[in-house]
Amino acid sequence: MSREVPSQSSAGTVNDVSPQPGRGPGKPIQPAPRTTGRWLSIALLLIVLDQITKLYFDSAYTYGQRVNVLPIFDFTLMYNRGAAFSFLASEAGWQRWLFTGLGIVASVVIVWLLRRNTAQPRFCLALTLILGGALGNVIDRVVYGHVIDFLLFYWNDWYYPAFNIADVCITCGAVLLVLDELLRARKPRN
Repeated sequence: MSREVPSQSSAGTVNDVSPQPGRGPGKPIQPAPRTTGRWLSIALLLIVLDQITKLYFDSAYTYGQRVNVLPIFDFTLMYNRGAAFSFLASEAGWQRWLFTGLGIVASVVIVWLLRRNTAQPRFCLALTLILGGALGNVIDRVVYGHVIDFLLFYWNDWYYPAFNIADVCITCGAVLLVLDELLRARKPRN
């Protein structure tokens, strides 16, 4: 009774030579797609980075303080009680719980989508960026009642609203999501 043993290829990788459906002997095993756990670990890393930077600026700067870094960029400390571009920031406080709830619901949907689409790395990366950013801002809303912003771009008298690492993640994730959809739409269907 003989047993087939994996052979070492000239490139130093192990080739599985046992017969399996859909794969002939000697063909290398394809790497498994990233698991949901890996994507969640990346999101957690983004949340930690976001929270560390927010804690630094909240403790090292006074509210409204600006430190010029480039002719078009300052570090600052601002609080946003609203959503993107200070949407609903002047409301009485109910918006805090609305945006917290929306962030939590979006996060649950994103985790569900990550679990169902592990074989699509670009799509999963986009979702992971959005998840990390959404939860980073949810933490701020729950703990402080506002989001801590510290990145400020401007040109002469024009100012882009201050933002943070979580906002960068959400924006990059949204752009990557659109790009992923465009690239998938162009891909020929078999």
